[in-house]
Amino acid sequence: MVEIRYFAAARAARGVPQETVDAPATLATLLDDLGARHTDLTAGGMTLAQIFDRCSFLVDGRSVTRPDADAVDLDAVTRVDVLPPFAGG
Repeated sequence: MVEIRYFAAARAARGVPQETVDAPATLATLLDDLGARHTDLTAGGMTLAQIFDRCSFLVDGRSVTRPDADAVDLDAVTRVDVLPPFAGG
């Protein structure tokens, strides 16, 4: 099981601040699965999958970008934080 914590636009798109799911093999698979299951649009007209494309992720505290998600094994991971780009200072 892996805990997923959503922040900012990702939280708005998912509709919950966090959830726990069975961990697939890789971060890329997790993001693909979540994006396919949660297709509602945000007020800005984006899906969760579209927001994921702009996010960075903390995988048990280690920073990962979407292009590197295929290489991230979730076997022993307990938490993934979804961090959309933040505005402000």
